[in-house]
Amino acid sequence: MPTSAVRSSPAKPRGDNRLTHSYTALAQATRKLGLQDRTRWFYALLFIGLVLALGGAATGLVLLHHSWFVLLISGALGVIFTQFAYLGHEASHRQILASGPANDRIGRLLATLIVGISYSWWMNKHTRHHANPNQLGRDPDIDAGAISFHEESAAIRTGFIAWFTRRQGYFFFPLLLLEGLNLHWSSIRCLLARRKVEGRWLELGLLAGRFVVYFAIVFWLLPLGMAFAFLGLQLAVFGVYMGASFAPNHVGMPIVPRDAKLDFFGKQVRMSRNVSGGWWATILMGGLNYQIEHHLFPSMPRPHLHKARQLVRQHCRALDVPYTETSLIRAWGIVIEYLNRVGLAAPSSFHCPIAGQLRGI
Repeated sequence: MPTSAVRSSPAKPRGDNRLTHSYTALAQATRKLGLQDRTRWFYALLFIGLVLALGGAATGLVLLHHSWFVLLISGALGVIFTQFAYLGHEASHRQILASGPANDRIGRLLATLIVGISYSWWMNKHTRHHANPNQLGRDPDIDAGAISFHEESAAIRTGFIAWFTRRQGYFFFPLLLLEGLNLHWSSIRCLLARRKVEGRWLELGLLAGRFVVYFAIVFWLLPLGMAFAFLGLQLAVFGVYMGASFAPNHVGMPIVPRDAKLDFFGKQVRMSRNVSGGWWATILMGGLNYQIEHHLFPSMPRPHLHKARQLVRQHCRALDVPYTETSLIRAWGIVIEYLNRVGLAAPSSFHCPIAGQLRGI
């Protein structure tokens, strides 16, 4: 698996507590350098910029509502909503303000009111992921779904689903066209579930208001067919952008057995992948390109992650811990290769009838 130059032999066993002690020293070094300090100015400017972009998209929708060029606005909205989702993600990690409740208020407004995703659902799922990345039974991001992320899941699939799973790497990115719809539906389903959900009624109200206003504007300004095309393209761009940004972070990295006990530092570094590219990758991926540093220091603001990267790389080199970094294109390739390799665990007795007809069988 491609990595940066800092790639070496496996980390020392858990019995050697050097990693635990050294992480404490590393965290102290980041605090001493001010890398854990809030950067309110950055997030204020970013928020203002996104609000202006959203206003520009709304203006474009009004001006172009008689032309199919309005679909350009639809694609732009998919990008803008994803950038707002990045901000909501950072608020959930306490990266924006020092106060937890204040970050939650910001995150709920950004994620639920603007993007249309339940903040409570996201927090529950994402918190469990950060605690145990790529660990079977503990990381919800690798639970069985349309895609199997580990052989244990692929091996129990049958029929057409098994046929699909054996080729799932090739279907992964096309499936992301539906990911935006899935995120909205998962949020609503969570809020309507018969279990305790923090802020249930507030979020249901925000989601309802968001969708009513958004749909009303689109269907009022655009002809029916154009309106559906507008919404479909916006959801497709949003889903692909979100999925293509989050997938390189962990897909294709080692899977941790259910009963494995790993130290925090080794677990977070070994199961995460950085994306090279510097400032442009940071803008494109909302700081997710520094996934290793983000997992080690979840509350570190986005502007400081690139400085922390230098410290972490040196730290990993000194402790002989693998540090994985590759280009975005190569990361996507690894995702496809890995998913297809996992899919080979699925039974191969099923024959697709359509494929058979095309072969003349």
